[in-house]
Amino acid sequence: PLLCPSEVESDILRCVRTLLRELDGHHPACHSDRGMLRWTLHKKINQNPSNSSILVRILVKELERAERGDFRQYIIPLLHTLMYTLIQAPCISDELCGRVYDFCKKLLTLPKPFCTIGLDYAMRLKMERTAPGMLYQRMVISEQSLKSDPYPYQEKVFIFADPELLSEAICNALVTDTEAAQVSQSPRVCMCYVIIHTMQAALGEGCNISSLKATLQDKPLSDIKCWFEQVVAAVEGAGIEASADRGQHTEKLEKIYHDVLSSSQAGDAPLEGLRGTPLPNPNISFHLWREDDQLWKELVLFIRPLSQICEPDYLTQDLDSFEIQGIISDCECCQQTRFSVLSTDSGIERDLPVAAEEAFAPCSAEAEQSRLHRKGGIKKKPSPLESMAFLQAGCNGPGAKPPAKPQRRSGTAPEPAVPLQKLHTARIVLLGDDRILGRLAQAYHSLRKRETRRVFLTPRLNLQFYYIPVVTGQPDTLAVMDQAATTQEELCEVAGYLGRADPWYESNINTLCHMIPKLATMPSSPSKHLVTDLFITDVITYYVRMGIQPVCFQVYAVKIFFNDPSQEPAEDVFLTELRTKVQESTPQRELNVTKKKTTLDSPGIDLTVTYRKVVVSDRAKELAVSLRSTGLVMKAIPADEAEDLMCLNVNITEIIRINNLSGRSFSAVANKLKTHKIKIRSTEQRPFTVCLDKDSRRAYRNVISMEVSPCLEPSYCLQKTRTMKFNPHETEDVGLVKYMPKSLLLPINTFAGVIQ
Repeated sequence: PLLCPSEVESDILRCVRTLLRELDGHHPACHSDRGMLRWTLHKKINQNPSNSSILVRILVKELERAERGDFRQYIIPLLHTLMYTLIQAPCISDELCGRVYDFCKKLLTLPKPFCTIGLDYAMRLKMERTAPGMLYQRMVISEQSLKSDPYPYQEKVFIFADPELLSEAICNALVTDTEAAQVSQSPRVCMCYVIIHTMQAALGEGCNISSLKATLQDKPLSDIKCWFEQVVAAVEGAGIEASADRGQHTEKLEKIYHDVLSSSQAGDAPLEGLRGTPLPNPNISFHLWREDDQLWKELVLFIRPLSQICEPDYLTQDLDSFEIQGIISDCECCQQTRFSVLSTDSGIERDLPVAAEEAFAPCSAEAEQSRLHRKGGIKKKPSPLESMAFLQAGCNGPGAKPPAKPQRRSGTAPEPAVPLQKLHTARIVLLGDDRILGRLAQAYHSLRKRETRRVFLTPRLNLQFYYIPVVTGQPDTLAVMDQAATTQEELCEVAGYLGRADPWYESNINTLCHMIPKLATMPSSPSKHLVTDLFITDVITYYVRMGIQPVCFQVYAVKIFFNDPSQEPAEDVFLTELRTKVQESTPQRELNVTKKKTTLDSPGIDLTVTYRKVVVSDRAKELAVSLRSTGLVMKAIPADEAEDLMCLNVNITEIIRINNLSGRSFSAVANKLKTHKIKIRSTEQRPFTVCLDKDSRRAYRNVISMEVSPCLEPSYCLQKTRTMKFNPHETEDVGLVKYMPKSLLLPINTFAGVIQ
C-alpha cells in the first residue's frame, strides 16, 4: 500500500532512530539482526528513489542534533549513511546539498577523525553542487574501468581467502556470489547508467527517463560512447573550472540531452518524475591465497595486463625478466608469446643483418646525428636521488613526514621530475582471522622490499587494505600450539580492536564473522540466494566504498637463532602475536643425572630477557632479567583502544621456587612488561619453539634465542645505508632519511579510524 508523505517520513525516521539505538547496544534485536538495519534502510530507499531527499533531510537534522548535543558517536555513521544515499539519489536540491556542505565544514573544528572525514566530504559536496551527478559518475567510471580521458582512474576489489582457514563450502559460496555480482554489468550498460543518472541529477523532473532509456537501448555502441564522452567531459570540466556555474553546466547537459532524444524517431513519453538508476557493483575478483607472492602477481597484472607484459620492450623498462617469467608461467594463454620475448641480438652493431643496416641507413647529416650508436660500456645504475624520487612516492603513507627540498648542485640546472600518476587503486579485502593478517604482513613486507630493489607498483598504484573477520566455528585443521588460543576472541583480536575503536565497523563488518559461514552452509533455495547475493556483496561493497580511514598497525621483525650453529638464523615478521613454548626435552638416556634432576624438579628453562622498557618520558631504558619460564606470549594488539598500538605487551610465565616444611614446590607467576625491543636467550642451551600470528604453519623449532623489534621500512633502510657510507660516524638521521617513515606500518581501513 502507498503511504502518504508524512507516513513515509515517519517510517524513515523510525528506521534511522533504530539504527542509532543499535550503536548504543540498546536495540532489543541487536544480537540477532545486527548489521541488517543499515542495509535494510538503503534497500528501502533504492526501491523508492524519490524518497532519497526525505532520508537526506532527516539525516541532516539528526546530524545537527548530534552536534548540538555532543553525541559524537552518531556523527560518522550518520554522515556515511547520508553520503551513500546522496551518491545514489536521482536528484538532490542545491539547498539540501548546501546544508550538508555547511555541516561538514563545522566538523573541521573537531579533532581527528571528524575533521578529516568532514574535509573529504566537504570537497566532494562542493564538486557535486557545481556538477550534479559527479560523485556517481566518478565511482562508476573508476570501479568499472571505463575508458575516459577526463577521468582515467581505475579500481578493482581483490578478495583474498586462505583455503586452509575457511571451509570449501564458504569459499565456493563466496566465488558464486562474486561472480553473480558481475552479471549484467557490461561497459555498454554502465555507460548508459552514467548518462541517465547525470542527466536526471542535473535536469531533475524535467528529464524524461523513459524516452532516454528507450533511445539509448536502440543505439549502437559507438553512439553511446560518443554521448558518454560528452557527458563526462561536461561534468569534469565543470568540476575543474574555478568559476563554473551550476546553471551553465545544466545548459550543457540539456543540449546533450536534446541531441540524444532528437536522434530517435520514437515519440516523447509522458514525464514520470524521479526514477532511480542502479549503482553497479564494483569489479570484484575472488582469490584463494595459495602462493606467497600471489598478491604481488595479481597487482602487477592489474597494472599491466598479460597482453602488455608479454611485449619485449616491457621487460627492460619495468620489471626483471625472471619476475615476468614467474607471472606468465601459470598462464597457458601466454605460453607461445613467452618465446617471442627472447632476443637473438648480440648487442654488437656489426652483427646486425644487412636488411637492418639498410633500414637504419642515414639519409642526411641530421639523421646521422640522431642515429642510435652502440658503444661499449656498462649499465648505469640510477643515482640515489633518482631512486629516492620513486621511493618517496611510496612513503606518503602512514608515518610519512613532509618531503624535504631537494639540494641543487652548483652549476647544473635541476631536471623537472614528472611523477607518475597513481591511476590505479587496488582494494585488498582479507577474509579470515588473525592468521591471514599475519600472511598479509609477510606479503606486504616482501612487497615493500621488492619495491625498494626495483620500483614498479609504488608510483603507479594506490593500495588499500580491508579486513572482514570470518570464523567457521568448527575445529580447524591448523591447530595452534596452545589450545587456549583457539577461541574466537583470540583468533580475531584485530577485528575486536577495530570494533572497539570504530562502532560503525563493529555494527557493519564484525557482524559478518558468523553470518558468512551460516549463509554459505544454508541449503540451496531461492530465498537463500536472495539474501546471500544482496547482503554479503552489498556489505563488502559498502565497506570498500565508504571505509576511507586507515588504522595503522606496527609490523614487528623477529630474528631467530637455532641451537645448531651451522643453521642460518631465520628472519620473519608478525603482526598480532608471538608465542613461545618449552620444547619437548631430549631422550632421558642422553641426559646426565644432574640435568635429569633439574628437569624433574623445576619445569621450564632458564632465560635471559633483555628489553627496552617503555616509560612515560619515552627515554630508552635498557633492562636485563634472568628467570625460569615455561613460555611467553607477545601481544601487539592492545586490549583497549586507548592503549598504544606501537608497543608490545609481553606476558612471561615465570616459575618461582618455594621452599617450605613439606618440601620444595613451584608456582607459576605472570610477569608482564611493555617494550618496543626485546631479546630472549636460553642460558642452558635448551631449545624452545616459536609460533607467529597463531599459525602453526609459521612455527620454528630448536630455537635457542631470538630478537624482536619494530620492522623498519625497507626504503628507509636503503637510504640509511647510503647515508652511512658518506657519514659513517653520524648517528642521527640526516638528509632524506629524516623525512621518510621509519617503521613499517600496515594500514587497515575502517569507517572512522580510531575515535578517541
